[in-house]
Amino acid sequence: MKPINLKEKHAAFNKRWHPHQIAVVDDMQVLLAKIQGEFVWHAHENEDELFQVLKGTLYMQFRDRTEIVNEGEIIVVPKGVEHCPSTKNGEEVQLLLFEKLTTAHTGNLAHELTQTQYPKI
Repeated sequence: MKPINLKEKHAAFNKRWHPHQIAVVDDMQVLLAKIQGEFVWHAHENEDELFQVLKGTLYMQFRDRTEIVNEGEIIVVPKGVEHCPSTKNGEEVQLLLFEKLTTAHTGNLAHELTQTQYPKI
């Protein structure tokens, strides 16, 4: 039980679209990620996903709209909802994610960006 410095943890890696696990809370994991550009359209059939923007602006695309999530804000994507996180103008965005340990990175979609293991930092 020690404090976790999110800035230090984010500085520990450079890979984009590759979440890193910083904590486990019961059956949930806390992840940090750096993103830039557009991800892939996907859904998680059985798990909700929480995104907190620590730095930058996240554009969470849904099939019928795009929600702009600013620094210091969160968005929850309910299970089964197709979504595609993205950034604009080459901006790198830093995120904290909170999701079940069973959540697959890109749901049932296999893609070159899909990660099957999250490094623990």
